Amino acid sequence: MQKLYRSIRVIIADDHEIYRDGFRQMLSHNGDIELVAEATDGASLLQLAAVKDPDVILTDIKMPVMNGIEATRQLSAKFPHIPVVALTMFNEDHQIIDMLAAGAKGYLLKDAAKTEMITAITTVHKNENFFCNATAQKVSRLIASRIFNTELREKRIMLTEREQEVLKLLCEQWSTRDIADLLGLSTRTVEGLRADLLLKTDSRNLAGLVVFAIRYGIFTVD
Repeated sequence: MQKLYRSIRVIIADDHEIYRDGFRQMLSHNGDIELVAEATDGASLLQLAAVKDPDVILTDIKMPVMNGIEATRQLSAKFPHIPVVALTMFNEDHQIIDMLAAGAKGYLLKDAAKTEMITAITTVHKNENFFCNATAQKVSRLIASRIFNTELREKRIMLTEREQEVLKLLCEQWSTRDIADLLGLSTRTVEGLRADLLLKTDSRNLAGLVVFAIRYGIFTVD
């Protein structure tokens, strides 16, 4: 029976063949997600993204030739419609901050269960962010620890109370419509506030707003 929908097309970038083999094997039994290409470094990932135009990209952070952070930065600039998920190990949590700032839509532990990997892919494909629960609190502390209190205060003052309120709700993954209903605003007003937040915080997307909010104490991860 022919499917009535297209599978989510994925590219994975990792310089460890054994990890790519495991990922490929995992997806071989999933009809909703298709692995269309594999890269061993950031430079080849950029080339494959241009040719394959995938729906989602998963990339390791530490890779030869070009690391995942720089690759994500360039992917976000050249292919903003392709969400990127960072792959990391426990001892690499601090680098996730830079990945999110580079434009990644989320992060995932490399030893995550199959169900969590599938959830990460399907979540970012819906233009939502995915934050791994196992390390979210640790990453939150890492972000906050990098900023002095004086800078924290200045950044908070930069945003109005309404903007901070909307920012918190965006971090909690509320939709534009739900935020509008909750605050008694029009969807156009909420969209305008979101655009202002992106401009004021120098963020490319929602992931960047989340990084800003955590970094300056506006939002905390439970």
